[in-house]
Amino acid sequence: MVAKNGGKGADAPDGSFLLTNEIRQALVIIRQGGVVAIPTETYYGLAVDPFNEVAVSRLFTLKKRPSAKPLLTLIANTGHLSTLTPEIPPAYLPLLDFWPGPLTLVFTAHFSLSSLVTGKTGTVGARISSHPLAHCLVRELDQPVTATSANISGGPAAITAEEVRQTFGSQIDFVLDGGRTTGGKGSTLVGLRQGRLALIREGVIRFTEIQEKARLTQGS
Repeated sequence: MVAKNGGKGADAPDGSFLLTNEIRQALVIIRQGGVVAIPTETYYGLAVDPFNEVAVSRLFTLKKRPSAKPLLTLIANTGHLSTLTPEIPPAYLPLLDFWPGPLTLVFTAHFSLSSLVTGKTGTVGARISSHPLAHCLVRELDQPVTATSANISGGPAAITAEEVRQTFGSQIDFVLDGGRTTGGKGSTLVGLRQGRLALIREGVIRFTEIQEKARLTQGS
C-alpha cells in the first residue's frame, strides 16, 4: 500500500512534523513486525523493528541481502542509542552536532542485538535523519528502526515511492510517500580504528569536514 503524506499543513509551526493518519498506520505496521518504506534525506529506506528477528529476517529476504552485511538504523534522539550500544565513544561526542543529518556512526553493539542486524560484526550503525517524515516516525515509535536502502541488494536505491512500488510491489506492507528524495550520495559512514576516527564510506558529508569538527572541539 502506498500512502501520500505531507502537503500543505504537514509542517507544524515549530518545524516538527504533525502526526498524520499515514504515519500512525506505519507505526502500527512496524510494531506488528511489518516492513515500511520511508523517505530519508538521501533515499527511501526500509524500516522494520530491529529487535524483531522475524521482521529483520524478512527484510534480508526481500532485499536478497547477504547476511554478512549489517543494517544501518535510524534513531530519534541520542537516548535511543542506549538500546543499541553500551557506550558512546568520547571521540563521537563532537560529531553528534551533525545530527540530524546524513552521518552514520558505527558503535559497539549490545550483545543482545540480533546478529542479523550487526552482520556478526559486533557493531551497529546509527544516525538521526533530518527528513521530517522519517524523524516523526521514529520519534513516535520511540525506538530505533532499520534504514537499509529500499532496493534489491546491489541495485539502484529508490528516490520515489513509485520506484519502491516497482521494485517490491505488494511484498512490503506500506510505503510512506514523502515525495522525491534528493538521491546522490548516501550518508557518510564513520567508525573507530584503534581509537581514531576512520572513514568507512564517504557520503554527503566530507570526511575532512568531520575531522575538522573533531579537531576544533579537541582544541577548544
